[in-house]
Amino acid sequence: MITRRSLLTTTGVLAGGIAAATLVGCSSEPNIPRPTVSPTGSITDQLDQVLKIIANGSTNFGVYIEDVRSGGTYSFSGDYSSQSASMAKPMIVAMAERKARSDGGTLSAENVDNATKAITHSDNDAASALWEYAGYQGYQTLADELGMAHTHLDQNKADQWSWTWTTPSDQVLLVKTLATGGSQALTDAECSFIYDLMGQVEDDQTWGVGQPKSGTVKVHLKNGWVQFKSTDGLWAVNSMGAVSGDGRDYRMCVMTRVPDFDTGRAVTSEVGKWVFSILGSGTL
Repeated sequence: MITRRSLLTTTGVLAGGIAAATLVGCSSEPNIPRPTVSPTGSITDQLDQVLKIIANGSTNFGVYIEDVRSGGTYSFSGDYSSQSASMAKPMIVAMAERKARSDGGTLSAENVDNATKAITHSDNDAASALWEYAGYQGYQTLADELGMAHTHLDQNKADQWSWTWTTPSDQVLLVKTLATGGSQALTDAECSFIYDLMGQVEDDQTWGVGQPKSGTVKVHLKNGWVQFKSTDGLWAVNSMGAVSGDGRDYRMCVMTRVPDFDTGRAVTSEVGKWVFSILGSGTL
């Protein structure tokens, strides 16, 4: 089902909504670089081989992985920085939770509904309502308290959540916090609320990190996609989350900047499939 989401036309941004969903349904599978032979060597070597092919020389591409089984991490330009798009929505919900707590309560029924729509359906109107409720200044405060050193408001569009900047490594840190709690910035209950919603994302948005989802593989994720029409016209297409099952347990984020949404969805999903396959043969 396609849900109604706002188009951020006032800033020249086309965000993940009806237009993107139409692209998904009408276009053929993009022709992207894909590995044609199985990688060899250590887990790190295999990831290097695969991601180098998928990246195809692009500097607008980054991946960061944390293997929960071993505690090992892997970075392929994991400090690549770009706009968050709808991947910012777990942070927005967290901001609203903190605002409600500071006022001596918890999220209202209306804002619980907004949080659910913002994450499970990527509803822009719901996210914007929470953003306004919490106050955009709270985004930077939260990022700083979470230790997300490279996540920040846009210098020129600080009041617009889709323009917030982040990196794959920062997003994996966020996923870890939401999955495990123990943060001074958020209560365990606040973390669990967001993480549970990330496990209920509608099926047509479980591409990217969510590509391996199945009856035996659980996925908690949030994707983001937006076209920056007022600047370079390219799309930021991102995917972050956690995957567990069939012997795997890891957290990952992949961020791209590509000519169109379909290409970004295909690239992030290709990464998601290969990471799942490779981590099935060993740990980081």
